[in-house]
Amino acid sequence: MKPLNLCNISVSVKMLFSGYLLIIAIGYGMAMVQVMFTHGMADGKLGLSTEDIVYSYYGNRSGSLMESKLEGSMKGNAPEQERFKIIQWLRDGADETAYRNDIKPIIEQRCTICHNANTGGLPDFTQFENVKKRAEANQGASFPALARVSHIHLFGIAFIFMFVGIIFSLTSGVRSWLKSTVIIMPYVFLLTDISSWWLTKLNPNFALLVIIGGGGMAMAFVFMLVVSLYEMWILPRKLPLADRRHSLFRD
Repeated sequence: MKPLNLCNISVSVKMLFSGYLLIIAIGYGMAMVQVMFTHGMADGKLGLSTEDIVYSYYGNRSGSLMESKLEGSMKGNAPEQERFKIIQWLRDGADETAYRNDIKPIIEQRCTICHNANTGGLPDFTQFENVKKRAEANQGASFPALARVSHIHLFGIAFIFMFVGIIFSLTSGVRSWLKSTVIIMPYVFLLTDISSWWLTKLNPNFALLVIIGGGGMAMAFVFMLVVSLYEMWILPRKLPLADRRHSLFRD
């Protein structure tokens, strides 16, 4: 009996594995889009850069969180004149009287549709106290927020790569040392990615590590995805007929 590999499993198992890999690939793509619309706009420019990482985790301590958002991901949510009016108010010290006279109508029209008491996870901008907090110096992600996101990523991504790694481990055309290296890579880069969030929070010089960690995970995933799908659907057609007929899991 030949060893189990992706070439000689049944069509039904191939469909199971392929469906999982493709759904995870789409989810990974959506995660990248989400990163571009959150962290990728932190400096006001589309595309992820080290400046985006610094603003997201270390903060822009020469300005406020609200100003960073107005210059970044929230830039398109208000006309330029109104946006600059809010930014000027922030730079002038975020006075409450000026807020009630000039800024509150803009906030109510442009912001409170999402920033209200009924939307979980977003600050309630119907209350001046909450607006005032975001008008203070931007300290980046808070330690409680980092702890929450870190444990979610560690658990979730580890499970994803466990199953991707199991499928990839059944490949037959990859050398053993390379296969072992690729399987462990996502976990190494995951730890690099998560730890670099905390390091960047303390020192902005570690921002590049965030990009290296995320990029390393992506490369490992794409390699395992492509090689696994190739060995399931393309390689068997290139094998001799006797090998193609052999299956350890016949339908």
